[in-house]
Amino acid sequence: MENGTDRGTERDTPPSRGAGDGVAAEPAAVGRVPLAVVVVDRDGLVSHWSRGAGRLFGVPKDEALGHSAVDLLPVSGALPDDDDVAPYGAFAPYDELGPDLESSLDGRLSYPAAGRARLTVPPPGPAGPAPEQNHARVDVLWWAYPLVGPGHERLLVLAADAGGLRQDEHGDDGTDMAFERIAPGFALHTDFPGAEQLARRLPEILPSMSVDESARIVAQVLELGYPILEFSQNDRVPVTPDWGVPRRAERRARRERAARAMAEGLPVPGELADEGEDLEYAAVREHLEFLKDVSGHIGTSLDLSRTIVEVSRAVVPRFTDVAGTYLREQVVAGEGFPDGVPDTTTMWHRVALEHTDEPGRWDDVVPVGEAMPFPAHTPFFQCMTSGEPVLVPRISEQMGHAIAAQFEKRDIRPLITHRSMLVVPLKARNVVLGFMILLRHPERPVFNDMDRVTGAELAARAGLVLDNARMYTYQESVAETLQDSMLPHIPPRMAGCDIATRYLPGTLLGRVGGDWFDSVKLPGARTALVVGDVMGHGLNSAAMMGQLRTAVQTMAALDLPPAQLLRNLDDLAQRLGDTYLATCLYAVYDPIAGELDIANAGHIPPVLVRAGDGRSDLLDLPTGAPIGVGGVPFEAVRVRVEPGDRLVMCTDGLVEVRGEDIELGLATLCESAAHPAASMDDACDMIIRALNTRGGRKDDVALLMARLNGVAPDDVAEWSLALDPIEVGRARAVVREQLHDWGLAKLTHPAELLVGELVTNAVRHSHSRPVELRLIRGDTLLCEVDDDDHELPTLRTAGPWDEFGRGLRVVSTLARAWGTSRTKTGKTVWFELTLPRR
Repeated sequence: MENGTDRGTERDTPPSRGAGDGVAAEPAAVGRVPLAVVVVDRDGLVSHWSRGAGRLFGVPKDEALGHSAVDLLPVSGALPDDDDVAPYGAFAPYDELGPDLESSLDGRLSYPAAGRARLTVPPPGPAGPAPEQNHARVDVLWWAYPLVGPGHERLLVLAADAGGLRQDEHGDDGTDMAFERIAPGFALHTDFPGAEQLARRLPEILPSMSVDESARIVAQVLELGYPILEFSQNDRVPVTPDWGVPRRAERRARRERAARAMAEGLPVPGELADEGEDLEYAAVREHLEFLKDVSGHIGTSLDLSRTIVEVSRAVVPRFTDVAGTYLREQVVAGEGFPDGVPDTTTMWHRVALEHTDEPGRWDDVVPVGEAMPFPAHTPFFQCMTSGEPVLVPRISEQMGHAIAAQFEKRDIRPLITHRSMLVVPLKARNVVLGFMILLRHPERPVFNDMDRVTGAELAARAGLVLDNARMYTYQESVAETLQDSMLPHIPPRMAGCDIATRYLPGTLLGRVGGDWFDSVKLPGARTALVVGDVMGHGLNSAAMMGQLRTAVQTMAALDLPPAQLLRNLDDLAQRLGDTYLATCLYAVYDPIAGELDIANAGHIPPVLVRAGDGRSDLLDLPTGAPIGVGGVPFEAVRVRVEPGDRLVMCTDGLVEVRGEDIELGLATLCESAAHPAASMDDACDMIIRALNTRGGRKDDVALLMARLNGVAPDDVAEWSLALDPIEVGRARAVVREQLHDWGLAKLTHPAELLVGELVTNAVRHSHSRPVELRLIRGDTLLCEVDDDDHELPTLRTAGPWDEFGRGLRVVSTLARAWGTSRTKTGKTVWFELTLPRR
């Protein structure tokens, strides 16, 4: 701003001469008015003094920095009633209706202010005092803007020589050819015919401004009659922010007299009646402009917390000095729509607090995040039960004490007493979601009926925005809950392998998708590993995913071979509907045999990282058709693996980016999967980081990594038993001996009992093949009994006289887990016992 205003306008405006020249500046044509820019710190000392300030006030920069601003700036607003100084047409003398500059300098005002003052400046010349009659008297226009933030600076002061704006000439019709109000940086004639020319000139003065933007600003200034101060391409504030700014500054004094008469209930003189009407019209327009600006600054996001902050910041300091926002507990928690009228037990959460006081003044007394009810005698309770704004022109000592009574061990009376208060409800669909408490400093005009209407309209718009954010937060929570319920909680350790998983939603606006992963415990210490991807997004895809995942779980428990399982899954998808399409990768890991059986249904191939040399390769599998196409065979491939090898399975959302070849993503997947990591979780995160930084990802991601540890031969013991009841005793004996060898003597008694029951049933129901007994020591003790009978046993309730039916009841009671499954040659019945702590 300083660089753009300290030099004269090159063509249209002659360079102005400041106070240092000893004479008033020539009237400025359309262009800019040189500004003095001064920044005052929190100690009242000057921290910035522009070249324009040195010319206007006659004090060099090195003599101004670090000195008291009160001693350097025109703090007195009164103008002497000299005969040789006539009031300007556009600016009436200071009549004590508003604050002077000293009120802003000493911190009494926390809102923007503007005014004028008389300054006496000695002329430049040789050293020594000059005669007082030779001193130049300069009328100064000033604007003061409080600075809010963590920095040391407290106030920005702009000033200009009013002599450069004087207009003594009259038009042909006898009316004053007065300026509209002055914007810092440039002034405009109301009768200036070259608006288009000025619109073209503004980008030369402000290089960051486009021609379209400058045309909008010029049109608004000429039409409305008050200035625009452009802080950015989006934010603009009036120079004088007081409500009821008149359109023409030359009539300001008369309008203020009319306003004072109206406020005191006195009859308005005839010559001022039109002024009062015009003042009221201008005030209404100002309120509408405020609501328009606020509407443009709130609701920019569906994030509830961000929306809360936007609503609070939109009203401070332009409409109020303090704004506290309270919301009902259900709204903050992202739950459903709150029902019923609030009462004295309703908890209200303080979710935001904006103010113009010194930092930290409110934080300890009324911290954000606190929840409290409000008694029935308070204005807050009246607002939230009636749903209407409550106006308190001044908070009395008695009311301040009543309000402070609910704050235990905290005295808020100094913060609220003698302030003007307006409480407005935040409503949506006729339900109160919360309310805002608005407070103005005692030095500021009290809230009036027009402010009440403005506050109600503001609250209505804010309530709608907050309700939209609340609904989005609630729906997002429902979607996350649905997705979490459909994704399994896989234990990090399965028999012979460690597993880690990751799921990433495709977009923030659609957290529900059709990608899934799973693992299923199978007989023989085997584990089924599954990754699938339903085509599409949203609830329909998630619902289909849930159906397919349940079907895979059910068929995996039947111990179907991978190819047969995908065949049955394809048939199911066709029965559900022709729109059901999905890809799926199904693998069965046998840690004892050290093998992987894998079948693929249109899915991207998995990556196998070898533990020996760290090499990573995509497994060459028959691709197969997606689930739901029908009529296409599926093939399984058996792959030898070694202990420590890692299998990486993921959906195409991780490797596929629009506009890129998928082979590039697969290559990156192989490279990142081969990097060593401290843990399985770290390895997954490394893959996500390597592939998620390319940008452009729109699809969901499901990632499953399994470290194939295997089962050592010393941890497996097997026996074949003849179809003879005497073998039951032998089975108990070999189990007892093996458990002693493994150091698991504490498990001898329950293991012998349960093995005896299973072997007895197997010997009784087998047809010709010997019974197979196997013990596997891992995270648990697993016992399996195989026979050639295909009929699966069921748990029954035996009567007091029944001879059979009690064996499985004993197994179910004593075992950690048990189950049955069919095999190619018969069935397997198994149970697990928890290993004793060492």
